[in-house]
Amino acid sequence: MFAMQPPDGLYLFGRVVEINLDLSRAPMPGANLIYVYRARSEAKQPDMRTLKPDRLLIPPVFTNQLAWKKGYFETVNSRPLEPEDLLPSPCFRLANGEYRDVSGNLLPAPIEPCGEWVLASYRGIDDRVSEALGIPLVPED
Repeated sequence: MFAMQPPDGLYLFGRVVEINLDLSRAPMPGANLIYVYRARSEAKQPDMRTLKPDRLLIPPVFTNQLAWKKGYFETVNSRPLEPEDLLPSPCFRLANGEYRDVSGNLLPAPIEPCGEWVLASYRGIDDRVSEALGIPLVPED
């Protein structure tokens, strides 16, 4: 479990649901699959009851370790994943318009929430979160 803090001062929470995936299961070797939830709090500890896959703020995202290394994400809790913690059929849209599941298998149609089959940087995640919360995006340099 990790926390991030958008500029409005309330914490958001996320969870790593798959770690260090290989290329057959992610758009880049070593990618992590994360969920970011809608729950907000003034405290850095999440209410675990609010962190359910039907309460995602944004679709599942593949990312690397840089958000933790740069301090944008802070690990705040750890507990084993249970089946009810996971989306039943995670879906990802490829650039060519096809859809894949988390194992890389082609899907006939999107299953919402459907993420993107790309590796998102911490900046890309920030943009997705900001758009979902109605927070202005950080200007490009």
